[in-house]
Amino acid sequence: MRRMDNRGDFIQRLGLDISINILNLLDDPSDLVRACAVSRSWSQFVIENSLCKQLCLKLFPELSSVTHVIEVENLIEPVKISAGGSPEWERLKRDNRVYAFFARGLTPLIKKDCIIEPISASSTDNYPDESIQNTLEPEDRIGFRASYWSSKGESDPNVPEILTYKLVAQLCVVTEIQVQPFQAYFQFGFPIYSSKAVRFRLGYSRYPLELVDGMLIHHRWSDNDFIWMYTSPEFPVAQENELQKFKLPEAVLCIGGILQVELLGRVQKQEMDGLYYICVSHVQVVGRPLSSPFDIDTLDSSGKFTLKYNPETQLPEGEADTPSRLRTFTTRLLQLLGNGPVGNNELDEEPPVL
Repeated sequence: MRRMDNRGDFIQRLGLDISINILNLLDDPSDLVRACAVSRSWSQFVIENSLCKQLCLKLFPELSSVTHVIEVENLIEPVKISAGGSPEWERLKRDNRVYAFFARGLTPLIKKDCIIEPISASSTDNYPDESIQNTLEPEDRIGFRASYWSSKGESDPNVPEILTYKLVAQLCVVTEIQVQPFQAYFQFGFPIYSSKAVRFRLGYSRYPLELVDGMLIHHRWSDNDFIWMYTSPEFPVAQENELQKFKLPEAVLCIGGILQVELLGRVQKQEMDGLYYICVSHVQVVGRPLSSPFDIDTLDSSGKFTLKYNPETQLPEGEADTPSRLRTFTTRLLQLLGNGPVGNNELDEEPPVL
């Protein structure tokens, strides 16, 4: 391929601001990788000006206030200083790769079923018939049996209840949480056992969640077992038998994949015992999970974590096109990093450095 001279290099001719504005018009991480392949000066320009990070924020504007967490204290991976390099340059190169993978890794489609497993309920009236497991069912009846979770009865209507869930991915952009109070159609007057308000918290567990035969082991979890990175405002709950949608003020990146639903206050007293209950028939989370090749290791209570990428991870059905898409993207990026073969027809004579 004929090398580009300075007369055809708009980056050198147009200057910093205009060149950044032009490259910011790109809407695919692969395009920036190709831009890096043009020449060393283009590669250096993309990296020094954090264009992959800017593209990531443009693709997912909901991450604008939280994407710093994948960069905290540069704990994504150890920085290795190459010959003639500097720690700052190596950090910029590494961050360029990480943001490119991150932008490529978020599933483009909104999922309405981001809960994979219930963890615990602060109380349960009749276990297992009224357990938190029932809240994963979209209907309030299964056959002839009612499907719902019920708290224990309380004489004080201000006693709250807590439901805790595990999400489908350790990194998940959550935009909305939906809760449906349960209407006891088998009781006189068909009472609805809603809470007065609801609040949500997102975070991660201090301890590994134990699995046996693919099933989560349920312990007596307490609030001290979790670290919460986000707490929503309180939302009023209507005493109605419908799926109520609570849209978060801003989309939130849940780090660690744990959701807590705080049910605040009780409104319905059961006639037979004079106690207040809260009953929920369904909970679901709307958001974008990070695709399966990505995972995190939480390091400490400050929220620092290591972002891990494994392109060989087997993806579930529904992400069928993602393995080849990510693998092609990864191979191309590794080629530009000097870790894989590059065809002569793809790069100029002066290979760029990422």
